[in-house]
Amino acid sequence: MAAAAAAALRAWFWNERFWLPHNVTWADLAGEPGPPGSGLQYPRAGHVLSAFPLALGIFAVRLLFERFIAKPCAINLGIQDSGPHRAQPNAILEKVFTSITKSPDGKRLEGLSKQLDWDVRKIQRWFRHRRNQDKPTTLTKFCESMWRFTFYLSIFFYGIRFLWTAPWFWDTRQCWYNYPFQDFLIMFVHHLATIGLITFSYMNNMVRVGTLVLCLHDASDFLLEAAKLANYAKYQRLCDAFFMLFGVVFIVTRLGIYPFWILNTTLFESWELIGPYPSWWLFNGLLITLQFLHIIWSYLIIRTAYKALVRGKVSKDDRSDVESSSEEEDVTSNSTKGVFSTSSNGSNRVNGHVASGQWTEEE
Repeated sequence: MAAAAAAALRAWFWNERFWLPHNVTWADLAGEPGPPGSGLQYPRAGHVLSAFPLALGIFAVRLLFERFIAKPCAINLGIQDSGPHRAQPNAILEKVFTSITKSPDGKRLEGLSKQLDWDVRKIQRWFRHRRNQDKPTTLTKFCESMWRFTFYLSIFFYGIRFLWTAPWFWDTRQCWYNYPFQDFLIMFVHHLATIGLITFSYMNNMVRVGTLVLCLHDASDFLLEAAKLANYAKYQRLCDAFFMLFGVVFIVTRLGIYPFWILNTTLFESWELIGPYPSWWLFNGLLITLQFLHIIWSYLIIRTAYKALVRGKVSKDDRSDVESSSEEEDVTSNSTKGVFSTSSNGSNRVNGHVASGQWTEEE
């Protein structure tokens, strides 16, 4: 019974009429696209599993890069590995912090004040210091950003290198000629490196248009990381310049090139050449949703860049803001937050990198 149910579920999920154009079956994609014995294959679902060992290898490279390249660079720039002020050891407050809340309300503060015979301001200061202990140091953030900068820049130029000679880079209608019977080897590694974004395009062999989407989104990410590197190293003017350049490239690619180049081919050229089918609607629905996110992110970038220009500089990554130990310090800290800021729940508000307290990939 269980085996029959599993088989039925599998047949439903891999329904050819959902994933593939009319008159195309999975059996058609099981053959070799090239001459017999060439070893070429069309994309298959099982290939996605190759992303896991690749991700592990990239993670190992990242550890080595941050340890032996990024960290020495940070030290040479004068960035210290010193963390924020540590909270005074206190078993009662530590238990509240780890088990109940990291930001006690007024009622709980009053109770702790009576229990410890401390004034409320001192307890508030303790919790601020304790929260700051868990924040990464500037050195750690510099190493993370240097890795992302290197990776984004490398993968972008890697994609440009191979797409430059690809006919669909210059004529997007080539994405749909003979679809889905297209070879995929050239961009296979590039697809695996960014598997989260292109899983769908890979599953039903929309590899060509997938490479265009990836290359377009890689164009601005390394500029943001460059701005953060300059910010951590306290090169403010360089930081400002990189961030403004990032904003221009982001808006041009996401609000200009993406809708008039990518969406034009996925919505109109593909409709003309191969016609719609169920997964076509899903694919384009996701791309249109992404366009709406581009509009939101661009608005946030423009708004924060405007605030930065008014204040005279692009301010720092909010993760580096050490919570101040007095109301006066809090006011100062809040007044200097600019482009590198997060929303009240800690989610990043720029470029769609929604991760608690950090900027990160991509879309």
